[in-house]
Amino acid sequence: MRLASDMDYKVVFAALETVCEENIAIMCGPSELPYGAVAQRLVTCMRQIQEHGRALEPVVGGFTGVFHHYDFDAQTPGNGYRTLVKVLLSCLLHIIHKGRYIACNYTGAFFRADHNASEMEAYCSALCQLRALVYLAQRLINDNGFGQLYSLQEGDLSSRFVQEYSSMHKACFYGRCLGFQFSPTLRPFLQTVVISMVSYGETFGKQQSGLGLAALSLLTSGKYVIDPELRGAEFERITQNLDMQFWKSFWNLTESGLITGFSRIASCPLQVNFTLTVPPVTLRLPLASDPSLTATVSPPIAHWGPGPVHMRLLSYELREGQDSEELLALSRTDPPPISASHLPWVQKQPLSPWLLIHFHGGAFVAQTSKSHENYLRTWSKELSVPILSVDYSLSPEAPFPRALEECFYAYCWALNNCHLLGSTAERVCLAGDSAGGNLCITVSMKAISSGIRVPDGIMAAYPATLLTTDASPSRLLTLIDPLLPLGVLAKCVNAYAGADCQTVLPVVESSSLSALGRDTAVLLSDLTQGASNWIQSFLDPARNTSGTRSLLSTPRRSQRDQTSRTATDDSTPNCESLIDYPEGFEPLRSECRAFIHPTSCPIIRNPFVSPLLASNNLLKGLPPVHIVASALDALLDDSVMFAKKLRDMGQPVSLTVVEDLPHGFLSLSQLAKETEVASEICVEQMKKIFQQEKPTPILRKRPNLEQSYQSTNPSG
Repeated sequence: MRLASDMDYKVVFAALETVCEENIAIMCGPSELPYGAVAQRLVTCMRQIQEHGRALEPVVGGFTGVFHHYDFDAQTPGNGYRTLVKVLLSCLLHIIHKGRYIACNYTGAFFRADHNASEMEAYCSALCQLRALVYLAQRLINDNGFGQLYSLQEGDLSSRFVQEYSSMHKACFYGRCLGFQFSPTLRPFLQTVVISMVSYGETFGKQQSGLGLAALSLLTSGKYVIDPELRGAEFERITQNLDMQFWKSFWNLTESGLITGFSRIASCPLQVNFTLTVPPVTLRLPLASDPSLTATVSPPIAHWGPGPVHMRLLSYELREGQDSEELLALSRTDPPPISASHLPWVQKQPLSPWLLIHFHGGAFVAQTSKSHENYLRTWSKELSVPILSVDYSLSPEAPFPRALEECFYAYCWALNNCHLLGSTAERVCLAGDSAGGNLCITVSMKAISSGIRVPDGIMAAYPATLLTTDASPSRLLTLIDPLLPLGVLAKCVNAYAGADCQTVLPVVESSSLSALGRDTAVLLSDLTQGASNWIQSFLDPARNTSGTRSLLSTPRRSQRDQTSRTATDDSTPNCESLIDYPEGFEPLRSECRAFIHPTSCPIIRNPFVSPLLASNNLLKGLPPVHIVASALDALLDDSVMFAKKLRDMGQPVSLTVVEDLPHGFLSLSQLAKETEVASEICVEQMKKIFQQEKPTPILRKRPNLEQSYQSTNPSG
């Protein structure tokens, strides 16, 4: 549901008022309706929606008059204030559509009164919470500097936002209203993800892994399909209280052979796709200012000393060097993955002048290049370029700066060994999404500070440039985002910063065959137990309350959540007094309060962790940066503010904001036309980097910037 212009909000609010009046008149009219209490529920709901709409219209009008001041430029409309208005109007349009349906069909023989009342109540609850977010955004726009989306000064505004978030009701956004703000083609996928996550959370921690756990999750998912309210409540509990190991385990399901197998079937085939392990040896690279001199690059050493770096080489065509004995000796597969003698029908191509180095996303805590193959395969074909994707060590076992050290070492190794990768590296582009976008920027900052060659450009998709819980209008969306809730974001940030985590040496994973054997041994008992639980969930009326639970009142705390909430009762202040809402209004409160560990570790504000906080001196000399963000991403303001900062410094930068897509849209590129288009935009930005004219080199004095990095390097 796209709005034609910024002024459409008046039309939407007028239509909302009309629909509310029509439904109230019908339900309270002289003709006696057969629905009884359900009709009264609808009347109560429509009156509350009407009250919300009347209060919100002038506030939205105020935003539309000023939010253009927060855009990157006039040609790139996009910032958190625009997004909040867009999401709010999208919610209103759903209400209008449902209200018109009720008004036209309430006398029909097949009209499901209870179902439609529950749908309207869910959207009324969502509208109430969005109204609270709009008031929070008003507070931000008043307290922050003109044109500033963040308040980067130390203060209590962000802590108040976090405390308010911890008590607000969120379940309504994960039940019937799930994904209403995104492209309609993605909503079934989001529903599948949420149901899978809730089912997986229920079985997480049981004494099995892999196949057995997946079987249990499958059998418990049915009740969450038929009961949206139960699904929303469980998802809220999971996102607020389960620990980091759950999130790592769930996200790493994308690494399973079944999922990656389907991805490879749907993706274009590659001639080259295998993993490498590069030993930790000291490298020497020529200085950018004087190639006759060299700089020394040490292998990664943070936390546990020197260790190898793992990478994946992908290439649509077999090129010179990619089947060399020197490269295949670094392969982790046996027998070697590729050999010209084994593929006599494959014509070997010459070295490419381009090289793409990729850092994957995953919030610094999960996934590898394997789970990002779907779009990397497409990129390799469309760009006709070899891709080196780095499998850096993950947090919390390997917090900052281990991942940065490994990515920087991989970049330097690729420059020295580009001939083995099928490239002459005349043009080198760094590309990454989310956490990977952060690493693209910080690796380039490391190259500047080391005095070596800087990449020719960066393509960063929805990058994380500020790893704090500082409040911004787009980060208010973490209240409603099924893929990036604030509680999960804070856990990942703290894991990367090393807060309350002990680092451990990386371990060699057990073989998948042995894991499969263990799972097969317990699979039958798992299926039996899971089936029993699944059937019991339908027979137990206490667990199936669909259609009888009203979301219009403040959710009550369930006995099951008493334990999880106890830890937060003493540490979290009464949030109802933190924000001055208009008289007579109060958002719905959660029955399961979240505990958000504040991102107060000093490392978080290190410029090599949060490049938005870097000084101009550190950022000066970055190559052209092309950022592709989404209007509905909670990290949108990270992209806008970082692009503004580079532009104001005179650094080459571009920002593209796509519509109606969530954070992580690259991994969804095969699911919808909109995600395919967004991926194509990323490809076009990389083509600009590869095809740009080579600038005349400027000799500049090497800045003494390494001290800023080493001051917070735990290995130092």
